[in-house]
Amino acid sequence: MHEMIGASLQDIMAFVAVAQAGSFTAAAARLGANKSGVGKAVQRLEKHLAVQLFQRTTRAVHLTEDGQIYLSAAQAAIERLREAELELAANRSEPVGRVRVDLPAGFGRVVLPTLGALRARHPKVVVELALNDRMSDPVADGWDIVVRIGHLPADSDMTVRKICDLKMGLYAAPSYLGQRGAIVALADLADHDAVLFRSPTGQLRGWTLNDEGERREFAPTPALILADGHALVEAAAMGMGVAQIMDRFAQPFVKDGRLVHVLPQADVAAAPVHALIPVGHRMTAKTRVVLEHIVQTLQQ
Repeated sequence: MHEMIGASLQDIMAFVAVAQAGSFTAAAARLGANKSGVGKAVQRLEKHLAVQLFQRTTRAVHLTEDGQIYLSAAQAAIERLREAELELAANRSEPVGRVRVDLPAGFGRVVLPTLGALRARHPKVVVELALNDRMSDPVADGWDIVVRIGHLPADSDMTVRKICDLKMGLYAAPSYLGQRGAIVALADLADHDAVLFRSPTGQLRGWTLNDEGERREFAPTPALILADGHALVEAAAMGMGVAQIMDRFAQPFVKDGRLVHVLPQADVAAAPVHALIPVGHRMTAKTRVVLEHIVQTLQQ
């Protein structure tokens, strides 16, 4: 009954303390124990492992090669236990406080209507929301969560979580289609007005469409050119022409009956959506619940 199946955590902690302090006396002081107890703990561990962990001299103790191997594993295990304790504590904590979130403008109509439900679940969480399309610096600008579209480079200052993938599709208002006629094939697009987007680089963005499995580039004649993505969606909903819009941006307008998805078979894959969270501290309960709410909303 008393045979040890695995090394005791107390003995492992004593071993790590001796290895870090370089002596049994200093380790005992650090642990608030007596030197004899620490020595016996290390001896028990060595007996259990059937290896010698330290070379002992009258002046100091030094790790053996086996001791170095075991120290690395022990430190990693202890760190994981500490992380688990912090995670469990965070999960137990009631989410409280303000969470600053920076979203692409087009996601505003998707996320804003859902914040009431978030508030009902977590009444002590306050969301401060900014809607813009520029690339914010989560650390320098003080954001808790930044959501951005596109492939992102690795950055040691941020934790990156992929939320979802987007599709680009053609959309038009029912009133516009009623006046100008239905669009049932790609060839029909030549007879329709196009609302196009000019990117911040100055490039006029044409349409990339799926033509029976092949990606084709279209350069429609524009009836209206806009440099604001939100305005592009609004213009299409006002009946000013056909626009190519990301599916998550168009979704609220389709639900409201203000836009119709045209030629869905011509949709093409667009860029992924990522959430960026500053690192350097564990994610708080308030940030976690807001992030999960955004993820669930945008994945629907």
